[in-house]
Amino acid sequence: MPSRVVARRTVLRLRDGQARPCSDQLAAEEPLEIRVNGEAVSVTMRTPGDDFDLALGFCLTEGILASPDDVATIRYCATRPGPYTGQFNVVDLETRAGQPVAAALKRNVYTASSCGLCGTASIAAVRKRAPSVADDPVRVDAATLLALPARLREAQALFERTGGLHAAALFTAGGELRILREDVGRHNAVDKVIGWAAANRALPLCGHVLMVSGRVAFEIAQKALIARIPMIAAVSAPSSLAVELAEEAGMTLAGFVRGASLNLYAGAGRVLLPQGPPPA
Repeated sequence: MPSRVVARRTVLRLRDGQARPCSDQLAAEEPLEIRVNGEAVSVTMRTPGDDFDLALGFCLTEGILASPDDVATIRYCATRPGPYTGQFNVVDLETRAGQPVAAALKRNVYTASSCGLCGTASIAAVRKRAPSVADDPVRVDAATLLALPARLREAQALFERTGGLHAAALFTAGGELRILREDVGRHNAVDKVIGWAAANRALPLCGHVLMVSGRVAFEIAQKALIARIPMIAAVSAPSSLAVELAEEAGMTLAGFVRGASLNLYAGAGRVLLPQGPPPA
């Protein structure tokens, strides 16, 4: 749905003291209602596109589904009258067992594009079901990590056009890009990556690095952990709770990965640092 990913608007642009009307491209944002067996479980604000991956990744990382094998079909639904009208704004996942969704797993509020955890019944329950990745033997050279932001940026086609999207990308330990997804929501981009992996039978994602364009809050670390990604790298800072989760689960968490520098907040043993004299 390329025509729905970007919206054009006329803006008044000030350059060199001159104001002129011109056409600008904006990152599109629309609601997506996610249903399981016809029952609504969440509404998230997202960038249209890769909606099936988003819905599948969301349901897996939130514990609504235990496995991608639980899903029989994913389809768009005809919308009913209400706030989420519009073609391709409702996705329904039909499970093989046809079992109803437990009430405790439903979102109590809609999911904003900036927040992936609001409305979850219990953070403690999320942490309890997250598996440890401490036994993942992957090692990544520091130079490889430092090169990831540039590779991420080069692959962000929509950001290049709009300047208004987050990105999440999956890299191998050698720095090879496997998949990149963009979205107005940080957590949506991660769900799209994990949903892609689930749809392509690539889970668990052992031995991989998740690179994100913004900060790492708890829900980003939690989603990566559910997919068994042992290492997260971010252009910006992690939150204290994300670092705490990474430490408890044996994840490696790198923040402020910019230029020739980075901060290692957890799991530093997986990063192969350059050898040199100790600092004075």
